[in-house]
Amino acid sequence: MENKAIENRCEFVMLFDVENGNPNGDPDAGNMPRTDPETSLGIVTDVCLKRKIRNFVELYKEGEPGYNILIKADKALNTKFTAAYDALGLEKGQKGKKPEDVKKAQKYICDNYFDVRTFGAVMSTGDDPCGIVRGPVQLNFARSLDPVSVQDITITRQAVTTQKDFTERKQSEMGKKSLVPYGLYRAEGYVSAMLAQRVTGFSEEDLELLWTAIINMFEGDRSAARGKMSMRKLFVFKHASALGNAPAQTLFDKIQVQKKEGVNPPRAYTDYTVTVDRNMPDGVELIEKL
Repeated sequence: MENKAIENRCEFVMLFDVENGNPNGDPDAGNMPRTDPETSLGIVTDVCLKRKIRNFVELYKEGEPGYNILIKADKALNTKFTAAYDALGLEKGQKGKKPEDVKKAQKYICDNYFDVRTFGAVMSTGDDPCGIVRGPVQLNFARSLDPVSVQDITITRQAVTTQKDFTERKQSEMGKKSLVPYGLYRAEGYVSAMLAQRVTGFSEEDLELLWTAIINMFEGDRSAARGKMSMRKLFVFKHASALGNAPAQTLFDKIQVQKKEGVNPPRAYTDYTVTVDRNMPDGVELIEKL
């Protein structure tokens, strides 16, 4: 990848919602929707959001050089690291790798894998390590604007599982389906131009692909479990410099979301009002991508 790294720091705010679905199951709670136990606010992890971005990019850029995805369940990661050494003709399988060889392999991975160029990765394992990359794009956990009501719905299935149940003419099997009737979630993220320039080479083309992936990440991720998930808003704060022109929290506070008076409980995006303070600090531009 020869594209020039980005020159401007960015922050962004995402608003998305779910209707009758499970936006992010918790394996420690029987895969029920994640919630904050103290506030009952819904939670979607950064890992979950990054997975959806990776999946979209893989579909959108399938087969294009430079847009492979490292973190996916196709083969062992160490195998991919060794492939980088193979491609560069570097010595493999020896302990005490030369730092310059690790750097070359790391650059190869960054050039060829979009998710490493974007989010970074720990690649220091195996006999052919590629080091640790701190990615320029980072996400916070998404959190719902109001407490969510997690419901455990009992369902039946006509097809029985075992031959014994079939022989005994068992008509159906019972099961559970966990969902949130409605939740509007907010997530915030950061794009570091300094890390892009010094580490991964994350470019303007990559940045535009990231925005496209965020806007469309639920479109290729439909399932019966997730219900109707929709990206509603994407606000981007673009700084005039690489280091930035205002604190992130000052910019995030410019986007306020309030439940409309008399609405309880909320059941639609139209139950909320999004207010935007467009008076930006010097050197910061607000861009509404969605």
